[in-house]
Amino acid sequence: MSLIGGLPVRIDTLNEESAREISAWKYEKPYDLYSHDESPALINELLNGAYYGAKVNESLIGYFCYGESAHVPAGKKEGFYEEKALDIGLGLRPDLTGKGLGASFLTRGMDFGIKTFRPSKLRLTVAAFNQRAVTVYQRAGFIIQGAFMNNNIEFIVMSCHVKR
Repeated sequence: MSLIGGLPVRIDTLNEESAREISAWKYEKPYDLYSHDESPALINELLNGAYYGAKVNESLIGYFCYGESAHVPAGKKEGFYEEKALDIGLGLRPDLTGKGLGASFLTRGMDFGIKTFRPSKLRLTVAAFNQRAVTVYQRAGFIIQGAFMNNNIEFIVMSCHVKR
């Protein structure tokens, strides 16, 4: 169990209560791209088995998703997800962003994904304007592989090899 902000973080398959909570998260501009709409379709997506909640004590602080659920549609069309890698997506609760928790949160999700899925490579996709996230990912060892447009927003695909 890794620590975030000095506290232990537990990661478990997302349950319906946590999915409903995440579906109501709203982010400030310019990060509102990551806001959710509370729709039944979103809740179903969050409950598809690829999403995991991250909790400190019993408080939901974020989520991770692995595999195809971390793909952006246009990136798939452009072939960015053809090479074998474990795709990882993540979201930190809106009130916790910008507080210096990103690196430890990412590391916790990477550790969980590596232990659970045993990949040789990790990959993630991020909106290009989200430079604070790109910086966190680069510091964690991710390298930019390319970029594509999806709904008039540029996305960057980044990857890193798993150290064994």
